[in-house]
Formats: sequence, C-alpha cells, structure tokens
Amino acid sequence: MAARPEEFPLIVILGQTASGKSELAMAMAKRFNGEIISADSRAIYKGMDIGTAKPSLSAQREVKHHLIDIIDPDQPFNVSEYKKRAVSAISQIQQKNKVSFMVGGTGLYIDSVIFDYSFRSRASDEQRAELETESVGELQKRILQLGLSLPNNPNNPRHLIRVIETKGQPSRHSLIRPNTLIIGIKLSPDMLQNRISERMHQMIESGLIEEINRLVGQYGWDYPSMQIPSYQSLRGYIDNKNMTINQSIELSVQKEMQFAKRQATWFKRNKYIHWINQQIEAVDIITTFLSK
Repeated sequence: MAARPEEFPLIVILGQTASGKSELAMAMAKRFNGEIISADSRAIYKGMDIGTAKPSLSAQREVKHHLIDIIDPDQPFNVSEYKKRAVSAISQIQQKNKVSFMVGGTGLYIDSVIFDYSFRSRASDEQRAELETESVGELQKRILQLGLSLPNNPNNPRHLIRVIETKGQPSRHSLIRPNTLIIGIKLSPDMLQNRISERMHQMIESGLIEEINRLVGQYGWDYPSMQIPSYQSLRGYIDNKNMTINQSIELSVQKEMQFAKRQATWFKRNKYIHWINQQIEAVDIITTFLSK
C-alpha cells in the first residue's frame, strides 16, 4: 500500500530568528538531496526580500524552495492555508524521490503540519464583517451571553471574534506525525543578539531603506505584513526623521530579541525537538533518521 502524504519523511529545522537555521537547511538539503519548505510567516510575501532575510535568488536556484513569495503584502493568509500548501509541497518533493526539509521559526506554521492540526470553522465573510464593527466591550458581552470564557487577551478584537466564531472550541491536534525529525538550533542570548544586530546592519547596507520606501509607497504601513520589526523600527527615521538610523537599528534589535524570546517559549513546549549546537550533530542525526 502506498504511503500517504502525512507518512512521507519530513525533517524540520527550526530556531529563533537569525539563529542560522536557513544556512543549516541549505547545507543539509544539498547533502541529503532535499528541497526546502519555508515555515516563515514573513517570507510568504512578494517583494519583501531584504527586511525578511529571505533566501537569496541564487540560494533558491541552488536548492528548490517552496512557500516563498506566494502572496502580495496586502493579501490575507492564515495557518490553515499554510498547512494545505505545505502538505502539498511534501507530496511534490516525495514524488521526485527527494527529502522534505521544513525550515523556519514560525512555530504555529510548523505545528500545524507536524501535529496535524484540525482547524476550527469560522464565520462567513458577512458575519465576520458584522463582528468587526463591534467594540471590544460589545464582543466581550456577546461571549459572556453565550456562556463562554474570554480569551487570554480579552482586549484583542481578533481573539474575541475567534471565540465567538468557534464557540470557544480550540484547534485540535494529534500526536506528532509519523516519520518526522525535528532539529532545533540553540544559541546563547548574547550570540543571538550579536547575530541579529549584524544582520540588521547588513540589511541597511543591502538597501532596506529603499525597499521600505517602495513598499510604503505601494501598500502603506498598516497591513499586517508591514509590522515586521525590521520595517516598523525604521518608521520614525523614514517618516518623521525623529529617530536617527542608529536609534532605529537599536530599536529593531530590541524588538527582534523580544520576538526571539516568544519563539523560544513556543518551542520549549515541543518535547520532540533535538537541540544542537554544531552542524556535524545535524549530519549524524539526519543520517540515522534516513537510514531507518
């Protein structure tokens, strides 16, 4: 009997922002005849290249990448859509007799695939539009009238709307999918901060300011895609000139470190991760996994 897509081999390489996971994934994909599936909620957007630290075009030519540059910055996207596309990519890679490497730092994207999330239904567009016109207080009142509990963030309209839409039912997920290996890169906070700072300076030198000006001219500042720290932290410098470029870079590093801490908290819940410090460890673990 042929294997189902959820049984095909999958190697996940994850880590905090700027931890070096993309470089490790490239090396492992070349060594083990693989293709890369991006699990990065920033890399999905077309035209947002420098500020998202997207793999270069030469890297993408060297190793096939999936789920990069798939939507415009003003288009909506959700984890359910990500899971559907990622599962399809795994099947496509398997058909070529290659190995699937899922690489990124967006924990929810990764978990949706490796834990086979079953997603909750949502309201129709009309119902959603109606809910979005209500105040936080009105949404909270609706929830309490339905006999449901308020979300952990009771002042976030998006979270309140999801409770109403789903009747308070959480997303369901199973045990980890079979034939899956998860490798995590672990760096000290000091090393991570140095890497984040160095990367931000490289982004500026590579034309980040020009990229932001182009994106703002086309889309403005308010889309979710434009909330990435490397973009938002430069807003004061670009719009009002009330911050110096060095102050903006420092702010970006601070925000990225805060983001990295949230990533670490998310990954800490996953008991299946093999944490490594050196590339040679990944080679040994992957060799053992693929030889089974």
